[in-house]
Amino acid sequence: VQLQASGGGLVQPGGSLRLSCATSGSFFSINAMGWYCQAPGKQRELVAAITRGGSTNYGGSVKGRFTISRDNAKNTVYLQMNSLKPEDTAVYYCNADVRPGPSLVSKNYWGQGTLVTVSS
Repeated sequence: VQLQASGGGLVQPGGSLRLSCATSGSFFSINAMGWYCQAPGKQRELVAAITRGGSTNYGGSVKGRFTISRDNAKNTVYLQMNSLKPEDTAVYYCNADVRPGPSLVSKNYWGQGTLVTVSS
């Protein structure tokens, strides 16, 4: 199983970016998917998460600005980032809780990270 993130880049404050993360490989289904960020010198922290059924959870600093969504048919999770601030600058990692088979056993996977830089 592999997670491939894309969509990062340089954007001015107040701008927008859309991150995507596609899951590939052999598996039964994907439970929760999410995005985490890690700024230099800081711990990785939750940005947003979404269940297979579409329930969402956001980190406090992004509520009202970021929106997480997913396409179960494409095994892909998205993060729409609006009103970006310099403090949003970080490497963004996608995460997926994957069921390899029909049992409830699952395994957690991480994408490679994509850099978001918010600067004028």
